[in-house]
Amino acid sequence: MSVSMPLRRVIGAAAGAVLLQLVTPSAVAAPSDPHVSVPREEVTVDPTGTLAADGTITLSGTYRCVRGSGPVFVSSSVSQADPRVRHGIGGTLAVCDGAEHRWTNSEVRKGTFTPGPANVEATVMELKGTGLPLPRFHAVKRQNITLTKS
Repeated sequence: MSVSMPLRRVIGAAAGAVLLQLVTPSAVAAPSDPHVSVPREEVTVDPTGTLAADGTITLSGTYRCVRGSGPVFVSSSVSQADPRVRHGIGGTLAVCDGAEHRWTNSEVRKGTFTPGPANVEATVMELKGTGLPLPRFHAVKRQNITLTKS
């Protein structure tokens, strides 16, 4: 059976559209009405983190995500002195309803950090799939901050 050239173009265009949807980072399609806005997925990091006397480091910021079908978390990591070494700092369960929410992650890392400049990476990540869940990243932000004594 031979497929005509116009039909091949239609099939090719449809396959391209499906492929584009699979590789597009946002799960939200743009609305057809230009006056309707879709919430952007994003994460922010506050410019200051705290170090408690017991070694607890606390990082915070805001996040916004939409349509999470699996569990979604805001994770954070920090580096200081050696940028090749990052330390995970807690994780917060996220609510993906399109609204802006605050996140705060803390972890005891006695003797690891000192007051002063540091670099934080915050990630909004969803675990999707059955069996071995795979990550889907909603938003990532890297930012220089200042760690202060609390």
